[in-house]
Amino acid sequence: MSLNETKIDLLKDIGLDENTVFPNLDFMSEGETRFLRDLRINLKNTLGSQNINLKEAYLIATAIAANEGHKQLTNAFLNYAKQNGASEAENAEALACASTLAVNNVFYRFKHFIKGSNENYQSMPAGVKMNVMMNPVLGKELFELMSLAISAVNGCESCVNSHEESVRKMGSSEARIFDTIRLASIIRGLCVALN
Repeated sequence: MSLNETKIDLLKDIGLDENTVFPNLDFMSEGETRFLRDLRINLKNTLGSQNINLKEAYLIATAIAANEGHKQLTNAFLNYAKQNGASEAENAEALACASTLAVNNVFYRFKHFIKGSNENYQSMPAGVKMNVMMNPVLGKELFELMSLAISAVNGCESCVNSHEESVRKMGSSEARIFDTIRLASIIRGLCVALN
């Protein structure tokens, strides 16, 4: 199979028109990088995890694509999530989770970075509303798992530690957490490839 065929199959796999122009993807195809095959295999493997069902996987993928600002992938994953049983409210909450974590990851990353040089910030109240986190439509465990994935992508160490601990306390296995992070990393790579 040629790399151009792999590119076309990858686009079909994620529900995007094979004629859509993605300069990075086209450049990789023309440059004959084997990464395209790896990307397609990695995507299939992470979406087919035994520890995350397809609905959950596509909701997490939606949140990561939204976090990365990739509209076409976000819409494609929203459609796949819906096809796999996600309600409009669940899809909306995946987007809300990405937006909420865009706020939290910046705020708590700052507090983490500045810790040690100025302790005054640590005792200041956040003053940031996060009601969506209290009783999520997705359920607390999946919302926390999604929050963990986004925090890992955004590089917020304190958020990663907090969400990982929370998810484990809710009964998530380390394998489920690990597969979620693998999925998030592949979706982030896909977002870069499809620019």
